[in-house]
Amino acid sequence: MPTYLSPGVYVEEIASGSRPIEGVGTSVAAFVGLAPTGPLNEPVLVTNWTQYVASFGEFTEGHYLAHSVYGFFDNGGTAAYVVRVGGGDAQGDGQADGAGAGRATGAGAGAGAGAGAPRELVAGEAVALGTFKVAAIAAGSEAGGALTVEVQDVEGGDGERFKLVVKDGEKVVESFDASAKKGSRTYVVTQIKQRSKTIVVEEAAAGGQLARPDAQSVTLAPPVARAVLPDRVGDRAAGAATGAVATLDSARFIGDSADRTGFGGLEAFDEISMVAVPDLMAAYQRGLIDAEQVKAVQLGLISHCELMGDRMAILDPPPGLNARDVRKWRQETAGYDSRYAALYYPWIKSFDPATGQTRTVPPSGHMAGVWARNDAERGVHKAPANEIVRGAVDLELQITRGEQDLLNPVGVNCIRAFPGRGIRVWGARTMASDPAWRYLNVRRYFNYLEESILVGTQWVVFEPNDQSLWARIRRNISAFLVNEWRQGALFGQRAEDAFYVKCDAETNPPESVDLGRVVCEIGIAPVKPAEFVVFRLAQFQGGGGELEE
Repeated sequence: MPTYLSPGVYVEEIASGSRPIEGVGTSVAAFVGLAPTGPLNEPVLVTNWTQYVASFGEFTEGHYLAHSVYGFFDNGGTAAYVVRVGGGDAQGDGQADGAGAGRATGAGAGAGAGAGAPRELVAGEAVALGTFKVAAIAAGSEAGGALTVEVQDVEGGDGERFKLVVKDGEKVVESFDASAKKGSRTYVVTQIKQRSKTIVVEEAAAGGQLARPDAQSVTLAPPVARAVLPDRVGDRAAGAATGAVATLDSARFIGDSADRTGFGGLEAFDEISMVAVPDLMAAYQRGLIDAEQVKAVQLGLISHCELMGDRMAILDPPPGLNARDVRKWRQETAGYDSRYAALYYPWIKSFDPATGQTRTVPPSGHMAGVWARNDAERGVHKAPANEIVRGAVDLELQITRGEQDLLNPVGVNCIRAFPGRGIRVWGARTMASDPAWRYLNVRRYFNYLEESILVGTQWVVFEPNDQSLWARIRRNISAFLVNEWRQGALFGQRAEDAFYVKCDAETNPPESVDLGRVVCEIGIAPVKPAEFVVFRLAQFQGGGGELEE
């Protein structure tokens, strides 16, 4: 209380009893994936496509992150955090493996590579050659792509000098003089490292000289092709058949909250309301991870959302599956049961500016944009379904009504094409078995209410815990919920039917007050979507029925 010492008029400012609660945002997405450039494991906020390109680069073959972010903004998204976990040549996804792998990405330009060489190659199995080991970083055109390294005498040599000749069949590709020169005890090794486009050497000991091998020739296994995505999205067998090397494991996506890596690093950002990992399926297609690792990552993503309690996981199914396969995968392989996750099927075909053609991409990025647009135009209480998918020119598979009859009950939200109505989202369910949390908008609306009330009532902490405080809490929360009811977010003809707020001596007995607690009980009646619209038609004889006035 102020102290008055002399007569006069005093003007004082006092706080009003009303502390309005403002609704929090529900349209901030987070994407975890692969990109050619950008900071690793550092969430970067982007608010438009231009910012994304400046930070992470353009569309890249074999990666879905750029397509998902583009689809998010195209469908109405406004802000997204992007976490790059790999995708660069020698810094993100474990592509570099010593000196050989560093040049392996360009090995196709070397001798014997051919026009059809894979975009990325990893050095083949090393073979002992004298005191060193040699491996191929380019494929030969004959004998299954193998190269040979022959040991030849140098004309006029003293027996210590020799040449290493790399051959593709009978054709000499490269030649290196294994002569020891003054000032360089490993001259031949230096030659190979600096200018060879076909082989690399692995030094057994630093400063050693390549000794003349006993064998006159050795055959090098061809390099392993890092799988390039096949033309038909979903043909994972094609990726596995090329012998892709597992350099990107599931732990890269999951990350660690303490180290701020993967989607574990997103725990520090409260404003995020939806999370997607589109490049999980890119790694699966390339044979870098298997089905069990896919499940582990998706379970980790669901656990992250359940732990935070304020965001939803948008999951992608494996590509190339028909409706029966997706149902089996949903029930047997990925038997998820969570009210914090949603699954969409099938994949979407969108235009790829990088190739000038359409390409099939996971639906999660586009769906996050649809959620954001729905929240802005109608509100988070409205189910994000029966909405146009912008940027989708076709679907990987056209879903029939009978096929959706199999998928909808198990929580698979279908994306369907309707004649004259375009491609639309035709499902709004979570992956929960509990009927109370069946609908996506109910779960997201509760997230919105919980976060809004949490942020809007921080002033309560350390206030005197008495009837006056309880009344102010009731008044402020009731005012917020009345506005929600007026906007159509709550069910009931009257506000009293739509919600109740109880914070009194019954919820706050003396023993609870002594512990420093204030307990406020809130009940709401959310609106649920009209998922099944039924019109009953019947024949009746003229004059046999009654019409209500």
